[in-house]
Amino acid sequence: MDLEKIEHRLQALKSDSLAKFGIMTPQHMVEHLILTIKLSYGRVKIPDFIPNEKQLNAKQALLYTDMEFPEGVRAPGLPAELLDLRYPDLDTAKGELKKAIQAYQETFEKSPEAEFTHPRFGLLTHKEWEIFHHKHIGHHFRQFGI
Repeated sequence: MDLEKIEHRLQALKSDSLAKFGIMTPQHMVEHLILTIKLSYGRVKIPDFIPNEKQLNAKQALLYTDMEFPEGVRAPGLPAELLDLRYPDLDTAKGELKKAIQAYQETFEKSPEAEFTHPRFGLLTHKEWEIFHHKHIGHHFRQFGI
């Protein structure tokens, strides 16, 4: 994950930026990315599970093909309405995203073989999380045209 490129693109995101799809505000999107990154290095824990065949097929398609995230896809386990914001403003959320990415990178530098549970795909390796984050972050950056 290239933190410098992410930070550069985030500079274009303003609190009044309009989404091209979906219901998230800019700050909701950044906070959603924070949560997802924290999941990927075990800072936010969800129970381990064995993915079913449908989930394994979705994992294969998303992580091992050129498939992009479809517009309107919903994160598993989250309500249909927006979550309450955790940070006082977008700039604070952007700073917290940077911290989460740094912690993610440090975790895998110390433990490159570690695996952490994805809520739809089960345990993922660092390489799989890297692919997922690239596509996931790209999806949300396209959502706001950044």
